[in-house]
Amino acid sequence: MKSHSKNAITVLEKRYLQKNAEGNFLETPDQLFKRVAKAIAQAEILLDNASQLMQYEEEFYRVLSSLDFLPNSPCLMNAGTKLGQLCACFVLPVEDSMESIFETLKNAALIQQSGGGTGFNFSRLRPEGDFVNKTGGEASGPVSFMKIYDAATQYVKQGGKRRGANMGILNADHPDILKFIRAKREAAALANFNLSVGITDDFMEAVEHKANWKLKHPTSRKTSSVVKAAKLWDEIIRSAWQTGDPGLIFLDEINRHNPTPALGTIKATNPCGEVPLLPYEACNLGSVNLLHMLGKKRGQCVIDWKKLAVTVSTAIRFLDNTIEVNNYLIPQIRNIALGNRKIGLGVMGWAEMLIKLGLPYESEESVMLGKQIMQFISLKSLEASAKLAEKRGVFPNWEKSIYYPKTPLRNATRTSIAPTGTISILANTSPSIEPLFALAYERRNVLDGANLFEVNPLFLDYLKQKKLATRDQLKRLTSKGEGELLAKLPQKVRKLFSSALHISYEYHIKHQLAFQQYTDNAVSKTINLPESATPKDVENAYKMAWKLKTKGITIYRYGSKNNQVLHLKEDATAIQKEACKVCEV
Repeated sequence: MKSHSKNAITVLEKRYLQKNAEGNFLETPDQLFKRVAKAIAQAEILLDNASQLMQYEEEFYRVLSSLDFLPNSPCLMNAGTKLGQLCACFVLPVEDSMESIFETLKNAALIQQSGGGTGFNFSRLRPEGDFVNKTGGEASGPVSFMKIYDAATQYVKQGGKRRGANMGILNADHPDILKFIRAKREAAALANFNLSVGITDDFMEAVEHKANWKLKHPTSRKTSSVVKAAKLWDEIIRSAWQTGDPGLIFLDEINRHNPTPALGTIKATNPCGEVPLLPYEACNLGSVNLLHMLGKKRGQCVIDWKKLAVTVSTAIRFLDNTIEVNNYLIPQIRNIALGNRKIGLGVMGWAEMLIKLGLPYESEESVMLGKQIMQFISLKSLEASAKLAEKRGVFPNWEKSIYYPKTPLRNATRTSIAPTGTISILANTSPSIEPLFALAYERRNVLDGANLFEVNPLFLDYLKQKKLATRDQLKRLTSKGEGELLAKLPQKVRKLFSSALHISYEYHIKHQLAFQQYTDNAVSKTINLPESATPKDVENAYKMAWKLKTKGITIYRYGSKNNQVLHLKEDATAIQKEACKVCEV
């Protein structure tokens, strides 16, 4: 079993290790991995031959304890416990009635209490001030009900092991869209929500041609008013520049890749946007640690493709098993989860893999390698799902999918790039496909108020091996940050260890696209911008994301909020937002 970093131990103790009523630990990290491996392997009895149980229990334990692969947080927290809720991502429908609004809120509370995150599209709700026939009164509008959901999430998270997280989406043609766009300009408003505008190609074309845009009543679909598309666009850009919200969800692009169009149109995603889901769908996620998929050849670091293939195959089986042993809290979720068997295998440690290979993040070579890596993972995931289908059968809704009749598969989706905020700390590597945030920084008020200070271990090792820093300089790095030391290093080294705020938004988006091209679901990625970035920079990033056919985009301009998590050491008052703003840790 791998040894754990100091921060990983904190994560394990605060988040994952089982405790008794007195707060005493009931397991060690090794026992945690054994608990999870044993629980997930039980599906072998239900789905295959019971003789394979021990084989896969040992294989699952191997990839978990070595930190080669880790599943989403609810699986680590709940596998092998009475709760047994293992899914990370959910989308719940919100219909235009009090019964639906509060039934959905109840379901969301149950999900969040168990560690899951919830996504909603509020576009079915009538606009503020609309006449309500049943009562003779006026409707409160989507944003008002979102505030109720936000307050409930704030309360529910106090009883769970991690913060509640929501995605709130409103389509660009809803009459209340302007209020939604401006919602987070109010201090502390909707703090437990990520916000995204549901964008269509028609809207973007109207923006491009400076055309009028019709706002339509969600029930009658009659035009309620006509506005300039450019005005709405400017408000989106201004709010995103100021607060980081709203992001954009490109609904047409998402539905062009909907694997089960016969079952309905996708209108929402999970909280960080990496899993577009139908109403009541859930998804189980996991990530391969790319830093561990390296070997040596003639003294040089190279990708160990054989190990990567074996890890992907094991991970796909693990994730398919979670669907079978999961405790579904709501019958509708169970029905569609078992019907589509969606899973999402992604990666973490991408930035550190590039460093070990000597490739700067901001380079075309890195972008091309990202495509190659994800294409390989996609292919091996497809092969693993097809192999499972041979023995276990196709997912029940296969005949209603884009794969029928030529490609029998066990899972409607197989890959997704999640933010991996907490599990990457546990694995002691960089999150998801993000560049290094910084070489020295601090996470504040996370995991029950704990502060986690980090200095990138690869950077320290590199400096020591190349003899590029004195002991006194390394000491100053840990206390004052990277700026003073980096300025004295060769340009090649500075470029290799370039961090998020020093990388152009174009390369942030290029990496997102490189992985999206071979990802079934979507990619959670923050486009980091420096504090000096202008609204025009935000607009350029958003337009680039649409034109190059991403499924969504989130930006964050450094320092645009004063209550975020990641702090650069050089400037304790300037704060960087997390990759996934409310649910990464």
